[in-house]
Amino acid sequence: MTTFPCDLATVCLAIVFLPLVGAVLAGLLGRMIGDKASQAVTCALVLLSALLSAFAAAWVVEDKIELTQPLLTWIHSGTLLIDWGIQIDTLTVVMFATVTAVSAMVHLYSIGYMAHEQGKSRFMAYLSLFTFFMLMLVCAPNLLQMFFGWEGVGLMSYLLINFWYERPSANDASMKAFLVNRVGDFGFLLGILGCFVVFGSIDFRVIFAQAPEVASSSWIFLGHSFPVTTSLCLLLFMGAMGKSAQLGLHTWLPDAMEGPTPVSALIHAATMVTAGVFMVARMSPLFEYAPGALAFVTIIGALTCVFAAVIGLTQFDIKRVIAYSTMSQLGYMFFAAGVSAYSASIFHLMTHAFFKSLLFLGAGSVIHVLSGEQDMRKMGALWRVAPVTYSLMLVGALALAGIGIDGLFGFAGFYSKDLVLNAALANGTRLGFFAYALGIMVAFMTAFYTWRLLFLTFHGAARESAEVRERMHESSWVMLAPLFPLALGAVVVGAYAYDWFGPERASFWGHAIFVRDAHDSMDAAEHVGVFFKALPMIMAVLGILLAFFFYIAKPSLPGAVSAAFGRWYRLVYRKFYIDELYAILFIKPARFFGEVLWKKGDDQIIDGFGPDGFSALSLRLAKRVSALQTGYIYHYAFAMILGVAAFVSWFFWGGTP
Repeated sequence: MTTFPCDLATVCLAIVFLPLVGAVLAGLLGRMIGDKASQAVTCALVLLSALLSAFAAAWVVEDKIELTQPLLTWIHSGTLLIDWGIQIDTLTVVMFATVTAVSAMVHLYSIGYMAHEQGKSRFMAYLSLFTFFMLMLVCAPNLLQMFFGWEGVGLMSYLLINFWYERPSANDASMKAFLVNRVGDFGFLLGILGCFVVFGSIDFRVIFAQAPEVASSSWIFLGHSFPVTTSLCLLLFMGAMGKSAQLGLHTWLPDAMEGPTPVSALIHAATMVTAGVFMVARMSPLFEYAPGALAFVTIIGALTCVFAAVIGLTQFDIKRVIAYSTMSQLGYMFFAAGVSAYSASIFHLMTHAFFKSLLFLGAGSVIHVLSGEQDMRKMGALWRVAPVTYSLMLVGALALAGIGIDGLFGFAGFYSKDLVLNAALANGTRLGFFAYALGIMVAFMTAFYTWRLLFLTFHGAARESAEVRERMHESSWVMLAPLFPLALGAVVVGAYAYDWFGPERASFWGHAIFVRDAHDSMDAAEHVGVFFKALPMIMAVLGILLAFFFYIAKPSLPGAVSAAFGRWYRLVYRKFYIDELYAILFIKPARFFGEVLWKKGDDQIIDGFGPDGFSALSLRLAKRVSALQTGYIYHYAFAMILGVAAFVSWFFWGGTP
């Protein structure tokens, strides 16, 4: 059994369980210790977890540690043996550092953002418990423990989206997120069961060791033969599609903006939605032997990338624009994984966590400045009122657009996005070029809708109402201070970590990520031509210039363009009517079927002939019997005479006394 040094074991376990301790203290003792103490203890413990994560990451990377430590036996049933343990390698500590860093800043930000809300202890407990489940997910040594964390973050997402439970829109959004994720999770669970059937275990080491032998196997289903590894990977990826809001199972993510803004920053920018990307990277030794599944991942990622970006061009809710941007960037990560550029995928995951959480928290600051307003059409000229928020969001926008000059300087998104696109092009396949072409288009659209957001919000004419304008002021430093570390990450983390994820990735990742020699598009990505390396930056600059022309130079032009495109514009603005289509295909039939079962089956048949029927019969009999109780003596005397007559008659007709 492989073990690792006790000190490192203690550090890693502390990273995972410190947020759980904070959640328990704030959740169970919140009323006793008060809101301020709950905020203090949860923030302190998550900050400590973040510091320990940085220490553990440096230790693991420096010493190239790859270890798995069982802690206790969880399930032992027949041939199924599952240990509860912790797996530590480079992939784990990269996720540890990313998740805890963003979570710590979100915890601190929440102190200011939720200052006037009720239930602060409950909110902080939810945030910390979510962090615990996410950390448990990324350090899992087997699929079932990963599924435990997977379902845990889904549950906490439901609770956090529905934090303002008195709002019907929050109720609907949380239920939608929960149900859509269950669709994906059903496939994920089938994939786990399939892995046990095929490999006899759901432990990663066993699965990965047997993957080359199983690669040529197939099984029969409904009279057709299917490759085993491809089938398993597609089922697992179905879970990733739900959790990471990929095309088809994406409808929950924009509606999830009904939750408080810190929830959007933590769950829907940096952690939960990236769980699917992490899972594909963790399962790379299996996916590498499933070319059909990798092709499907590439197609879904590329289509999601452009689909979400197109919708983001037309939205006016500031948080929804950023939400569709998140969905689009997740598409980048997936098609990178689909061309076996897992390192580029995780690199973009990490950089995206910093600049996207920065943008979400900056949007929260804007909403705070405007007393809850989220419609960008009712904003404008805010850079004078909120210059610090504007400066920080500008940094996030530059990073998201991927602004930089190769060899000189670039924001975080410049390095990771270019690495993703170069790897897709260098893949040398039609699918790789397909993903690259769509990715280049999305680079243009990303820059356009990002600067559209900035120009509508911070520049141009002031469109706020007079009542709102009187109350406008910059957000407090309690809210602004956590944005500075995120802005720093959005500026430097790309350049600092580029060598690890790019040229030196083999020594950096070790065995945490596996790529077959025939699939190594990352090596070829370093030799892409200068023009192709510069093309994403060119498209980003063109997108910014077009946004400036539309919203600053000619502010009447967007209205004219939308009117000219008419129904096509409405199609995009209404998100291609996918929600309405799902309502027709699934929601209305399910509701009709449910009402039939409820009113006809349950009320009329089961209850009618069961509990309600028996109770009604008893009531009728009781009323009939009670009618005999008149209270008149002559009625009772008459009944007695009838009884005696009946008894005598029975005796004379053959009865025995």
